Formats: sequence, structure tokens, C-alpha cells
Amino acid sequence: MVSDLMSKMKSVLLLVCLLSSIVLAGGKKEVNIPTPRPAQLAWQEAELGVLFSYDIHTFTDGDYWPQKGDEPIEDLDVFNPTQLDTDQWVRTAKDMGAEFAIFTGSHVAGFSLWQSDANPYSLKSTKWGDGKRDIFGEFVASCRKYGIKPGVFLGTRMNAHLQVFRFKATEKSKVTQEEYNRLIEKEVEEICSRYGDLFELWFDGGAYGRKQGGPDVLGIFEKYQPNAHFYHSYERADSRWGGSETGTVPYPCWATFPYKATGSGENPINIEIRKNGFRLSKQGDPNGTYWVPAMSDTPLRNFEWFWEKGDEHKIKSLKALVDKYYKSVGRNSTLIIGLAPDRRGLLQDVDVKRCQEFGKAIREIFSNKIAETLGKGNTLELALPSDTSFDHLVIQEDIQHGERVRQFKVESFSDGKWTELNTGSCIGHKRIVKLNKPVVADKLRLTVSESMADPIIKTFAVYDSLNPKKPK
Repeated sequence: MVSDLMSKMKSVLLLVCLLSSIVLAGGKKEVNIPTPRPAQLAWQEAELGVLFSYDIHTFTDGDYWPQKGDEPIEDLDVFNPTQLDTDQWVRTAKDMGAEFAIFTGSHVAGFSLWQSDANPYSLKSTKWGDGKRDIFGEFVASCRKYGIKPGVFLGTRMNAHLQVFRFKATEKSKVTQEEYNRLIEKEVEEICSRYGDLFELWFDGGAYGRKQGGPDVLGIFEKYQPNAHFYHSYERADSRWGGSETGTVPYPCWATFPYKATGSGENPINIEIRKNGFRLSKQGDPNGTYWVPAMSDTPLRNFEWFWEKGDEHKIKSLKALVDKYYKSVGRNSTLIIGLAPDRRGLLQDVDVKRCQEFGKAIREIFSNKIAETLGKGNTLELALPSDTSFDHLVIQEDIQHGERVRQFKVESFSDGKWTELNTGSCIGHKRIVKLNKPVVADKLRLTVSESMADPIIKTFAVYDSLNPKKPK
């Protein structure tokens, strides 16, 4: 009796274990699907951000880059913006539709644009503002004022002032490697501990850690900013570079990746990533075991992140910016636009105008939603109002549960038959399809023919961009 009872209990336990590994809807086995950290999810849902590039070398002529032989900028008082206004910067980002903004706290010159106790080569040592103004602090305050999430960009790879190149002290350096490491750690601690919650910490070209003979920046970040987005080091990358500075990625672009970090320099991972024109960086890997989504970054002024005199003609056209939106946000990537304040400390009027035009254009394109649905499973149907047309499809997976879809198609139903409109592989956070011409139909059908587990569709929607709704 006891033996029989034990045998039955074991059978029940085995059955429970088996059932727990099966998705009841469709009977698919659950697999180990990578999913985003909360900070990664917030970063992808933000979709559009800006990078404000400003530094002491804004006040010198030409493209400043110490690796090419540019001398250190010894005279701190060349830094003298006469009308600096971070409110103007952030208002522009808001008008453009950005959800977050990042500021260059330091760059290749080695100059810190905050009240640094660690680095004397900083705002504290300038005549400007009587050595008391803190631009990063003012920037963070402006972001909070206008409802934009603040982040910071820090340069550790190059430091012209200290003659540090590619993360390493050289025979020309004014400090030892250990002294440089401690300086960077103190700077990162200042940034991460003094300004409240930050949205992202971005290291220019990545960061070395202790294992590479560098500072422990990740440990400091995780202590003070555990909820922020980290980009990037040998140990961790919450996102990856999209393989170019065009502001676009090819399709498909998966958020999953074979490596948890992207490193810097000539390390084995970077060598693999660079192969075939950065194909892996651009497209990701649908079979990757880590969640490392792609960033599409580009400056508003073509290939110039920092302001230079007389380059207004390089501002990207509105058409080009909208195209980049489709080819970044619409392809499962976060778009970051670089904006460059001038020597006054202001964005020029032409830059502001273009940002406003871009924001207005995107809002109008997606202002007239015709219909929308959501659901779980391989097939979704969407009934459409009669006598309406649409020219945009928007599909989103609930990426909290990972990227599950591998192949899908969208069909429209009219005159008693189904017609294929679009096919694809990756959906991820967002897939935007601009149709060649407006379509009139009774209903739509989304069919997932291949997936890693049961698809969870957060949004299946259609828009009419030719008849935008007027703002209330």
C-alpha cells in the first residue's frame, strides 16, 4: 500500500513538472528566452533620446582629437560661454519628442563640466561663473523641470590633459596608471552620488575595469545607480552600438546578443563584433543568450557631434530624420540624436527649428490611429471601421517576456479574400511598416508562423498618416 502510494505520488510530481515546462496555449515548450532588465526595458520604451555634446574644445577651432596630435588645452579660461542656458537645450529635446537626454560630463580633453573635487582640470578652476557653476547640475535640473530623464556621458578612454590614450597612461602622462584609475573612480562616484537618479551612464568608447588594469567604474555605478542603464564595459553592456553613426540599423535587428558585454579596443569580442562590417552589432543574434539591444546614434549636423563654426549647412533634412526614425525605432532600436550647443552655450536657431519640425512630423504621422488590438497566440485579427484607409502598421511584442516571434505576416481582408501586406521576422519592442499606398479593408490578420514560445503581442495597430488629427 505504502509502496503504491509513493509510486503514485512520484508520478503526480513528474506530471506536474512536465506540465510546468509546457505553455498551455498551443502546447509549446517554454525555452530560456532572454529578457530585459528594468533599466533596459525603460531605455527601449523611451525610443528617442538626445546627446548634448559640449566641452572646452568647443572653444577651439577644428575637430579636436588628441590621438591625432592635438595638444592639451592648457588655458582653462578659453571656456567662456556667454549665454549658457540648459533650459533651452532641454526644451528643444522635449519639442523633438525625446524621452531622455545625455550630457557630456567629460570628453577627450579631460575637462570635467561639473564641480569636481577629484579633478582640478574642471569648472572649479575657471574664471567663468567665478568657478562656481555646475553645468551638469544645471542640465539635470532642466531635465527634471521639463520631464526628461537625465543621463551622462563620460570619457575615460582619452585624456589629452593628462596624456592618457586608449585607457592607458603613457611615458608622456602626468600621472601613473594607478593615479589615473583612482581619478576616474572618484569622478564616477561624484557623478553617480550627487545628482539623484540618472537614466543612463555612457562611457565614450567603453570603459576598462579592474581585470583590464583600469578603474572599478561598474562597481561604483551599481552601488549608486542600480536602476540606471549602463553603457558599457568588458563586464556589462545594457545596450550595444548599432554599428554605424547613421542613426539606422538594418532589418532584422534583434535585441539578443551572444555576449553580455561589448568591451573596447582589440579584445576578442570586439574583433568578432567588427567582422563583416559590424554585422553582429547591427543585427544582433536571434539565438543570443543575452539581452543587449541596439542603439542607433547620429549627430544632427552630419558627422559632427560638437559645434563647429559655419557648419549649419550640415544639418540633416527633415526627410532624412524621419527616414532614420523608421529605420531605427521602427526596427527595434533606440534612436539618439546628437545636438551641439555653440560657444554662447545655446543651440542655434536652425538646430532648434529642425528639432521642432522633426517632433511635429512624428507626432502627426502617428496621430490618427484607426484601430488597435493585442493578444497572445499565433493569430490576431483586427476589425477596421468602414470607409477608412491606413498606410502604417505598428506591431509590438511585450518584450518583458522576450522576443518570441521569428516569422510573421500581415494580411488585409476585403472583397471576400485575404491579401498579403507585409512579412517579416523580428518584431521586438516595435516594428513600423510604412505601406507603399493607402489600404482600405474590412479587417487585418497577424499570423505568426514561427516563434520561440507563444507570441505575446502588446500592440497591433494601424494609422492613417495622410489625414493627421489636429492637436487639441
